[in-house]
Amino acid sequence: MKTDEQVGGEAPAGSAPGSRPAHRYIGRAVKRREDLPHLTGRARFLDDLTLPRLVHASIVRSPLAHARVVAVDTTPALAHPGVVTVVTGRDLDAAVKPIVANWILPGMKAPARPVLVSDKARFVGDAVAVVVAEGRQVAADAVRAVRVEYEELPLVTNQELALEQGAPAVHDDVPDNLAAIWRQTQGDFGAAAAAAAIVIRQRLVNQRLVPSAMEPRGVVADYEPATGGLTVWTTTQAPHLIKRFLAETLGLPEHRIRVVAPDVGGGFGSKLHFYPEEALIAHLSIRLGRPVKWIETRSESFVATNHGRDHVEDLEVAADANGRITGLRYRVCANLGAYLSSMGPGIPTVNFALMATGTYQIPVVDLEIKAVLTNTTPVDTYRGAGRPEATYQIERAMDLVARRLSMDPAELRRRNYVKSSSFPYTSAAGLTHDSGEYEASLERALHNAGYGDLRQRQAELRGEGRYIGLGISSYVEFCGLGPSRLLGLVGLGRGGWESATVRAHPSGQVTVFSGSSSHGQGHLTTFAQIAADQLGLSIDDVVIVENDTARVQFGNATYNSRSMPVGGIAILRAVDGVIAKATRIAAHLLEVDVADLEFSEGRFRVRGFLDREVTFAAVCRQAYLGHNLPDGMEPGLEEKSFYDPSGLTTPFGTHIAVVEVDVETGDVILERLVAVDDCGTVINPLLAAGQVHGGLAQGIGQAMWEGVEYDDRGRMLTADFRDYNIPKAHMMPVIETDHTVTPSPLNPLGVKGLGEAGTIGSVPAVVNAVVDALSPFGIVHLDMPLHPERVWRAIQAAKA
Repeated sequence: MKTDEQVGGEAPAGSAPGSRPAHRYIGRAVKRREDLPHLTGRARFLDDLTLPRLVHASIVRSPLAHARVVAVDTTPALAHPGVVTVVTGRDLDAAVKPIVANWILPGMKAPARPVLVSDKARFVGDAVAVVVAEGRQVAADAVRAVRVEYEELPLVTNQELALEQGAPAVHDDVPDNLAAIWRQTQGDFGAAAAAAAIVIRQRLVNQRLVPSAMEPRGVVADYEPATGGLTVWTTTQAPHLIKRFLAETLGLPEHRIRVVAPDVGGGFGSKLHFYPEEALIAHLSIRLGRPVKWIETRSESFVATNHGRDHVEDLEVAADANGRITGLRYRVCANLGAYLSSMGPGIPTVNFALMATGTYQIPVVDLEIKAVLTNTTPVDTYRGAGRPEATYQIERAMDLVARRLSMDPAELRRRNYVKSSSFPYTSAAGLTHDSGEYEASLERALHNAGYGDLRQRQAELRGEGRYIGLGISSYVEFCGLGPSRLLGLVGLGRGGWESATVRAHPSGQVTVFSGSSSHGQGHLTTFAQIAADQLGLSIDDVVIVENDTARVQFGNATYNSRSMPVGGIAILRAVDGVIAKATRIAAHLLEVDVADLEFSEGRFRVRGFLDREVTFAAVCRQAYLGHNLPDGMEPGLEEKSFYDPSGLTTPFGTHIAVVEVDVETGDVILERLVAVDDCGTVINPLLAAGQVHGGLAQGIGQAMWEGVEYDDRGRMLTADFRDYNIPKAHMMPVIETDHTVTPSPLNPLGVKGLGEAGTIGSVPAVVNAVVDALSPFGIVHLDMPLHPERVWRAIQAAKA
């Protein structure tokens, strides 16, 4: 792996030498500042929070996937000692508005979601009533005493079956279950296919996944009747968005709502959204005049927290005899679940479509994506959110073409990459790639893996009856969702900006208030590295504040790997504003023009004079004393930034998986995973490696073990960790990470994003490796997850 200096020391393209202070922290492997409280048990998670007169809520959830709620008898539960109240859907009809998705595509049918259902339950886990009691166990026991009479209705859990004529309607106002069709075309695929040397067709399945964060969701709400103020603590990635949606749903003034995200034990996109429980618990606190707590159980989390993926994809790829891909046609059927979650409609449509061509220069694209409602848990963002699904398609397509043409898959990719001289490059799918060196990442990965030696070993072992496989995946993704005007064009009801406030104190220390929201990414470290670097301070002189709408006025959350390319740049711009004002004060104190000063290492120096300088700390003190400021300048030293990016950054990389398949048992041993990622300038190599490792674990989990299954009554057959198999430590391979550095031209730090890269690149690499191992049997494709039974059955069928 590169040294810290190699990884982080390069300047963004186009930056002038000396235009910024020498990097003291950017590129250094600074240990995470936030870890000590977690390691010593001093972190404060939501369930650690207790308040005077606190009561506990437990939710009655439908055991049926589709049923009319005929009657709800709360009398037995109300008689239970310690029960404060029981609330049903009919009790909320006039008090709490239904929840509407935050991303509604043009022309989309968008049924609203009630906080508690009063007419029909539409998936197993739909909330029907809530019990509030003096103790958590009392509430959980009393839930069993609520008597609900259901009339079971026909149901559908499969998105393709949901589109068939006569299929049960999940919502009466969407009788065909088709919420939207997203079409995107460039060129004539029919003509490309007619002229091609080969046309390959393949059905692919991206199975449904459970996010499985270490900490399930939870909410604590405390309403103060005297002031009309509402404080909500919630396990969220987006406190400012929750504040806005609470105001809209409950009809409260937004300025009287405070939302706090305490320490959050993982999110992966599943905690980005406004859930019914946040509105419900807030309403209960208002209703009772007491603080109310709800903590999701693990069994609830499996059915009530949004799932991810769930695509069925029919692929056609046309290529010439030299391996150049001349056209792609995708017909995708995406399962949105029973309701439209916050961003759910845009993930399998817009996000997926933009990534259709991957790292390749493909002239013709024909996309049709159907977004379908079913009687299942809603589907929304899960680490990568549309980009892993699209990457899986194109990377499986590349291997299928290479196989058909008897060409090495690495060589096929070389022939199709977007060339480094072509950037910025706009693909046929409509995505502008800001910068890239796709072949360089491939060559680095091939070198690190020892690809030639592995191919030789593969041939030798096959002679001994052993089957190893090599899988390549080259990916590109988009990060830093924005700019805001483009988000509006595709129906996303939020901005693409991020805010930051940098406040210098009289002592010379600095507090940074960021609208981003950390839940494990290491913002307290990396954001402080940026501010300390630019100001010439010790990192210990910088404090980062996030996750509290009373302290940070505005923010747009953490998702789409946007913390660094958007949140980090907002901090940088606010720091620049502080430096600009401080420079004016320093020039005044030194009695020179601003142009005569240079700022580095925390000091303002008069150019050409070693003994004429003033420290940043001295300027800060003077800024607040106000005794000697330039005419017309207000005291204080604080600047704000609302940074709206001019475009998307496009990180990329190549992953190579090495597997061995036991053909007698179907067991897959994942021996190595070599990852070369490029996220532009690396702020902290230590944290970058951690982000990649976490993403790889989740991608490998999808490829090999994870997957939701339903029975014919819509009940999850994989409803706990006994049946839903997430990767354990002993199941992980040797992971070898590395980076190339191709700075983004879109921001002054040259940063992109990295949090989702591991998940995006690893999935097709593993599947390609297993299929490669089994190629002597004539196997050309296997659907995920590649558990032993599926692999064994494929081998037996091929032998037969």
